[in-house]
Amino acid sequence: MLDKTPTHQAAAWLGSFAAALDKGDIDTAASRFLDDCYWRDLLAFTWNIKTFEGRPAIRDMLAATLPATRPSNWRIAGEATAKDGTIEAWFTFETAVARGEGMLRLRDGRCRTFFTAVGELKGFEERKGLGRPLGVTHRADRNRETWSEARRREEAALGSTEQPYCLIVGGGQGGMALGARLKQLGVPAIILEKNDRPGDSWRNRYRSLVLHDPVWYDHLPYMPFPEHWPVFTPKDKMGDWLEMYARVMELTYWTRSTCTAASYDEAGQVWTVTVDRDGERVTLKPKHLVFATGAYGPPRMITMPGAEDFKGEILHSSRYADGARFRGKRCAVIGAASSGHDVSVDLWEAGAEVTMIQRSPTTVVKSDTLMDLAFDIYSEDALAKGISVDKADMIVASMPFALLPEGQKALYDRIRARDAGFYDRLSASGFAIDFGDDETGLMMKAYRTGSGYYIDVGASQLIIDGEIAVRSGVSIERLTPTGILFDDGSELAADAVIACTGYQSMHETVAEIVSREVADAVGPCWGLGSGVRGDPGPWQGEPRNMWKPTAQEALWFHGGNLALSRFYSKFVALQLKARMEGLETPVYGAPG
Repeated sequence: MLDKTPTHQAAAWLGSFAAALDKGDIDTAASRFLDDCYWRDLLAFTWNIKTFEGRPAIRDMLAATLPATRPSNWRIAGEATAKDGTIEAWFTFETAVARGEGMLRLRDGRCRTFFTAVGELKGFEERKGLGRPLGVTHRADRNRETWSEARRREEAALGSTEQPYCLIVGGGQGGMALGARLKQLGVPAIILEKNDRPGDSWRNRYRSLVLHDPVWYDHLPYMPFPEHWPVFTPKDKMGDWLEMYARVMELTYWTRSTCTAASYDEAGQVWTVTVDRDGERVTLKPKHLVFATGAYGPPRMITMPGAEDFKGEILHSSRYADGARFRGKRCAVIGAASSGHDVSVDLWEAGAEVTMIQRSPTTVVKSDTLMDLAFDIYSEDALAKGISVDKADMIVASMPFALLPEGQKALYDRIRARDAGFYDRLSASGFAIDFGDDETGLMMKAYRTGSGYYIDVGASQLIIDGEIAVRSGVSIERLTPTGILFDDGSELAADAVIACTGYQSMHETVAEIVSREVADAVGPCWGLGSGVRGDPGPWQGEPRNMWKPTAQEALWFHGGNLALSRFYSKFVALQLKARMEGLETPVYGAPG
């Protein structure tokens, strides 16, 4: 009797697919997919981060990449599973230059989604496990150089007598994660941080800031938080962890250092970068320049007519640190997303009178609900089932963005039913709630626009109780000497206005440092589109410009929350390592 287990079916499909690729029979390989199919590739075939929808797109990609990729040794890893008519299986494979892994999902004997990702480069593996460095030569040596002596020598040389291969602008979690990956791959890199100490990008935020994501979701590469670490990390504790991480991972980390200008020599394929290092002008010549300046770019301030007449204080949330000096004052907080809520709570705790001005509806989800329903693979229960954070990352990455809305809509249908009373009370307070244009909730808003949502950790109850007032459905007409005039003719008295109005795209930082022309050629970051002119985004494809080649040669963007920084830092580092070692990296679907 034929073995019909899920593992056998997955192995049979993978074997037939591999056989077609071995023969160069692209039509047969493509025929193994359903009409409604997706292939997401992280570098393995495309040296890019790309998703292909439908057989024709997969066929075109294979026709262009198969000769150079030369995939082989396809094998199912572990046991496949079956649920609701879908078979899922992990697999491993090799290409001409790399070893990879991936996941396939089958329906009715054909593939619905296919995921491939480079795991390591052949001959350039990280030195870990049994391959870790010895750390000492066990012999007497009058010319011995200790670890600390070698470390000081390397630090002194890089940036003076030796040039970094890669310069990373920004020393928060994104810059550190990438720096750590590059360190383990032997890629010389310098991280520039404008603040006094590693971790200050967290310490300098408002006093009550705590991570809204749980600890299992927030680990850094190579060094998970210890088991006693709190579920939600306070900002200063996070800052201390990052400072320790920079030291333990032996990152070349320049504090009080600002990148002031950069230009690229196309002929010499090298950047000339001017750095203000603690008041000293330094010129660096890296081959690659990575902007890791956070999730976004410069602060976005809205234009408010009459601002010059306002007698109080106006500041952006990026400059807000502590509500103590606003005690007893009337504060208007413009914005009703995460920062708007957090700043409002901090002001309320300090004894200020707070009014939140909501310019558009907000997606709100209770933290406890999100923990129960949405973080199932990032949890203690998942760890007990053998789902490590690395495996969870791969599970998430294996699902094409185009298929996320269906699952997210179902999730938010459950959330709204579970917390119906909470939403009724919040709406009754005058707060406007939505769940996105297609009712898909917080995650899709985060991917699509990066704004318009809040994980409730206490502010919503203050709004319900009237402790934080809300003005929604009105627009600011102008500021007056004593407050805000709205378009309906009403006025709000205010002693201070805090604009929680978000940030510009990361490419605006490029405009400030490189040029307006380069920034415009590269285009915006984030939003689900490729960033290429004519692309159907922002609702499809991949996050624009993030973690992959851009329209400007040797210019990269890296960032996101702790989870995205952790996962995608690996793929940015692999691309840089491959280029440093002279490997062929033909980019399929490169932006023009």
